[in-house]
Amino acid sequence: MSPEIRDILSRLIAFPTVSLQSNLALLDYVESLLVPLGITVRRFAHPDGTRANLWATVGPEVDGGVVLSGHSDVVPVTGQRWTSDPFVLREDAWRWFGRGAVDMKGFVAVAIHTMMQAAKRDLQRPLHLALSYDEEVGCLGVRGMIDSLAREPLRPAFCIVGEPTGMRLATGHKGKTALRACCTGRAGHSALAPDALNALHLGAAFVQQLQVRQAELASRGARDAAYSVPYTTIHAGLMRGGEALNIVPASCEIDFEIRNIAADDPHAILATIVEDADAIAMPYRDRFAEAAIRIDTLSGYPGLDTPIDSPTIACVSALLGTGLPTIKVAYGTEGGLFAKGLDIPTLICGPGDMDQGHKPDEFVAISQIEACFHFQMRLLGLLEKGGPLSAE
Repeated sequence: MSPEIRDILSRLIAFPTVSLQSNLALLDYVESLLVPLGITVRRFAHPDGTRANLWATVGPEVDGGVVLSGHSDVVPVTGQRWTSDPFVLREDAWRWFGRGAVDMKGFVAVAIHTMMQAAKRDLQRPLHLALSYDEEVGCLGVRGMIDSLAREPLRPAFCIVGEPTGMRLATGHKGKTALRACCTGRAGHSALAPDALNALHLGAAFVQQLQVRQAELASRGARDAAYSVPYTTIHAGLMRGGEALNIVPASCEIDFEIRNIAADDPHAILATIVEDADAIAMPYRDRFAEAAIRIDTLSGYPGLDTPIDSPTIACVSALLGTGLPTIKVAYGTEGGLFAKGLDIPTLICGPGDMDQGHKPDEFVAISQIEACFHFQMRLLGLLEKGGPLSAE
């Protein structure tokens, strides 16, 4: 494995690209490596100009080829106890530590190095690098780039999202819809509580009904045994309301989510939840006309479910050479957006384990980076030979 990869990862980790903050300095660094080699680089900026996606291409301007996709943002370190500076690469005998080491600057470092090597090869099909922003807060940044690419005449054959899978080949993940229930009651003095409508009570009833719907999905819903939790889940994560103990609260907000397997339609599930919310508020409206539970959608992304008989799976499995069966991952990725927006097969395969990310002393095993490096070198060999030839 080239020592350049460690140097690139060290530089990437040094940029504190926490979601919703600028990633432009990191993109400047990536461009400083790629542009002098003749690699074409484009940016797709956020409307406020503080951050951007990067799309780099090396090789001929033809159909086919491969996208290596990663995100540049990382989760915060606030409140975490690190044993060293999270934005300085640290290593021991078998690991590299730092915020983003596994999620997912380790993969990005290898992909950048692969692009640099590709510039020295006579590729018959192109290699693309996609770096996005704000992935950790709902896959927000990549959408504008995908929309623009979808309007262009040329198509890659497939996309590999480099989220950590232990270098196993993952064919899918659940979709996610993030939602907010806004409960409206009527304020009053707590000494006269029955004369008011407590929005927290509306919220509590709503959460209880979410549990009922979750139990139905778990017992009678569609299933996909490839997931550790093989059914669609509904989860309430935040509840806010109230000002003081002696005031009956007039408002309450509950943030919740739906994570759906491919066989379930999240819109149909949401429609049922909206009906439940109205049924909870309805009995109170004779006395309190304002009683309501409104459901707002905050964000979401589609699931990924690449068919197991896709020729892309056979192609990438052969390059990995492990003989291991495919998996599906519990966490979400930009893969569903690439698959849907560009209409190309998309897979997930990257170094490390997600269990090592989002926590103090995040790390990636050096052996995993080596495995990723060798896989991408074999991928370059395939592009030199002229395949993959199409997105079929």
